[in-house]
Amino acid sequence: MSDQIKHECGIAIVRLLKPLSYYRDQYDDLLYGFQKLFLLMEKQHNRGQDGAGIGCVKLNMPPGEQFMERERDNGRNPIANVVKKIMKGYNKQLNSTIFPEFPETFKKNFPFGGEVLMGHLRYGTSGGYDKSVCQPYFRRSPWPTRNLMLAGNFNMTNVEDLNAKLIARGAHPIFNTDTQTVLEEIGYHLDEEHQRLYHELRDSGVPSDQIAGIISERMDLVNILADASHDWDGGYTLAGLVGNGDCFVTRDPLGIRPAYYFANEDVVAFASERVALMTIFDQHEGDVKEIAPGSAVVVKANGSLHIGQVREPAPDPAPCSFERIYFSRGNDPEIYRERKALGGALAGQIIDAIDGDFGHSVFSFIPNTAETAYYGLMDELRVQRREQVKRQLLAAHAKGEFNEALLDELIMGNWPRGEKIAHKDIKIRTFISQESNRIQLASHVYDITYGQIESGVDHLVCIDDSIVRGTTLKRSILRILSRTEPKSIVIASTAPQIRYPDCYGIDMSEMGKFIAFQATIALLKESGATELINEVYRDCRAQADKPVEQMVNHVKRLYDHFTPEQISAKIAELVSPPNGDWNGEVKVIYQTIENLHASCPNNHGDWYFTGNYPTPGGYGVLNRAFINYFEKREGRSY
Repeated sequence: MSDQIKHECGIAIVRLLKPLSYYRDQYDDLLYGFQKLFLLMEKQHNRGQDGAGIGCVKLNMPPGEQFMERERDNGRNPIANVVKKIMKGYNKQLNSTIFPEFPETFKKNFPFGGEVLMGHLRYGTSGGYDKSVCQPYFRRSPWPTRNLMLAGNFNMTNVEDLNAKLIARGAHPIFNTDTQTVLEEIGYHLDEEHQRLYHELRDSGVPSDQIAGIISERMDLVNILADASHDWDGGYTLAGLVGNGDCFVTRDPLGIRPAYYFANEDVVAFASERVALMTIFDQHEGDVKEIAPGSAVVVKANGSLHIGQVREPAPDPAPCSFERIYFSRGNDPEIYRERKALGGALAGQIIDAIDGDFGHSVFSFIPNTAETAYYGLMDELRVQRREQVKRQLLAAHAKGEFNEALLDELIMGNWPRGEKIAHKDIKIRTFISQESNRIQLASHVYDITYGQIESGVDHLVCIDDSIVRGTTLKRSILRILSRTEPKSIVIASTAPQIRYPDCYGIDMSEMGKFIAFQATIALLKESGATELINEVYRDCRAQADKPVEQMVNHVKRLYDHFTPEQISAKIAELVSPPNGDWNGEVKVIYQTIENLHASCPNNHGDWYFTGNYPTPGGYGVLNRAFINYFEKREGRSY
């Protein structure tokens, strides 16, 4: 991706179903669960680098002994840091002759020697970046069934309303992140259910020393989540640990944020990405299940697994298409096929951009995450070239002009040529704070292969996964690629034009920074349609105080004034570096919405491209984002 955008967070849960002694005997490893959790987090490290956290619940601990633990870190390499902190205590005990041998001693002395483990990887979309906002969040109580740890991959669009609801009950919520808001809401209903069961059991004469165990058995997390999530507007996958040993993962009714799980006789495990579970637990694709939109998967303290409906699933699910384009690891079998299809879908536009001149074109990719799409593009270009050769051979045969020279020309010439042109030096870090120096360093993150492009003759086509702001393209990548002195540079994005803010977990919220929006505003001003911008602002301002259910997308009228091709042409103009030694042409190509959906048939979430938000809160965020742009206010619109 030429412009780094913040990812979605990642979650992981490992629930051991056997006594710890089983894992010592079967796998020769008392740290089996902890090791698996660490590996799940590492396999999903692409999902969060602002912080990491791990939570743990120990089952059946005697009164007076700690049964829940948490550790978090927001430093560089947070996964390694948090594991290092945790293992420091374990390594101190390792020299003991009894500690490694006896699971009971291990469980008592190692704070994370429990049966229920949760990990979180954070990419911040709200709140700050200090350790206090790293997840899991922890709501404490001396009653195990009222303790709650919560972590998630989510963003709520209506946090102000949710906090107002808490305040109306007499709560005093801390306004730092929507995680705190959701934690308190679930915790409130957890408390309510606990109190209801407690009084019911006490009043029916159940001995006091049996009440806690019965509450633990009867606690219905599906109903609790259904009550808590009634007013949520957003995209979410939420994972929770309850102090009694229950755990859950629940997903929004539109399926915006991803969640997967698998279960066997030894373990139940959850993750944000299917392939992480497949790899770490050696599972086949069909063994790992996707959590259905609107449902929750609950593992009770006794190890039983239950699936229940929390919210009515939407008739038209909207899983995030950026998961397929960029965020999730590309070795998932479905995602790999889809990314190749996205690359292949660009072939027609690319052929037009180079006038069909395969013989004088070099195809490559930048950055490395676009490599899979590049393979799909090359496959499709070769298919189309073979079709060309076939038609030409048949035409020559019909005219009696078929000969060996023509055969050599068609078979040996004008075939698509792929080369590795851009190389990313991952050792370079842009750690200098001054903007100008940082840009200068960034220009050296990529290097190029020299001598593969004929100066002034060859077109250079580079496939990218998305173009968000265009700043890196303008200031760095195009300058680097122009050193090869091609006739033209074609940048082809596997994603459509990003026109609207996201509010469900991706940090894309400031409209004025989107290159597609900048290009549209520039075109409107050039064409004398500035008044349309003012009119859209007035309409957005007029509906700002209305309920979000009554809001409409006025911003779409700005884009409707031009064709996607006109906007792409303007983007190419805006990102072209200032005149220097290279005088070639820059062309920018974007995926079409139709081809996006054809390539990713099960992930229809496209609001950042189309402005068709799946929840009312999305339109509220869009409205604020445009007002902020017009009034020159920076910052997130949610």
